Amino acid sequence: MNLQDIIQPDSVLCNAEARSKKHSLEILSELLGQTSPEIASEEIFENLIDRERLGCTGLDQGVAFPHCRVSGVKASSGALIKLASPVDFDSSDGELVDVVFGLIVPSELDATHYADIEELANLLRNEDLRIRLRAATSSSDLYDALIAGQHEPLPKVQESGN
Repeated sequence: MNLQDIIQPDSVLCNAEARSKKHSLEILSELLGQTSPEIASEEIFENLIDRERLGCTGLDQGVAFPHCRVSGVKASSGALIKLASPVDFDSSDGELVDVVFGLIVPSELDATHYADIEELANLLRNEDLRIRLRAATSSSDLYDALIAGQHEPLPKVQESGN
């Protein structure tokens, strides 16, 4: 998987103001809708909500990975937001979430799509990456931290109170 094929710099938002899990999904839907203009952001939002009803997409440690299938989508597309203030995402560890990576995939999944979902989930569970994402102060820094997390070893840095 090459993250740059899945997520573009304009699909990343740092210090987003979300009031709740639902509001964070709305923000993600708008970002994901920009990557697939043929799909209404409202449809993406409804699919993300439906997926959340099947089970929480919180990965623990303050990270969530909402993802869903969307009719008409030809290729996987992602968006990343770092929240200015964490929200309750019903994560199994009870921690509030401040890093949210959203993904839409085609309705018909093949082995590559499943592998991408698993690889993204594992990447988001990486403590060094989480630290680097939380240290980002701009959307471009957040994007660079994500892409670097896939391609280079992440140095240990002090996490600041998150």
